[in-house]
Amino acid sequence: MGKIAVYPGSFDPVTNGHLDLVRRGLRLFDKVIVAIARNGTKDPLFTIEERLEMLQQSFNEMPGVQVDSFEGLLVDYVVKRQADAILRGLRAVSDFEYEFQMALMNRKLNKNVQTVFLVTGLRWIFISSSIIKEAARFGGDVRGMVPDIVCEKLKEKLGVP
Repeated sequence: MGKIAVYPGSFDPVTNGHLDLVRRGLRLFDKVIVAIARNGTKDPLFTIEERLEMLQQSFNEMPGVQVDSFEGLLVDYVVKRQADAILRGLRAVSDFEYEFQMALMNRKLNKNVQTVFLVTGLRWIFISSSIIKEAARFGGDVRGMVPDIVCEKLKEKLGVP
């Protein structure tokens, strides 16, 4: 079956930084499952279905990538999918502190679930889904920072030219 990683997130929306991380993750793993966490505490711009569609279109030419969503504990989902690790990206020291806490908690919940961190490529270090949404809301051009499908969907959703 090969080595499998789960790359969890809200992906609201997916960015080119996410795509880059998955491409590099595929050098370490045979398969990467990009999994949208159904998190009731966040107020997403896009529905789960819209995000799944954007992810599927964004990764359609990337063999070894599967798109899914899950509810509940990430470690339970990782075990259910028979994955070997959780894949996470780090942009800044502030990311590390949060991600380190999450990795320790996941390890406490299930000592067999490992977390692998990849440092974000320099080209994408300033990009986050939140910043993309904010720029797009005010008519900013986010082409080149997100897949084309995301540009289209942002314009539709936000009603900007």
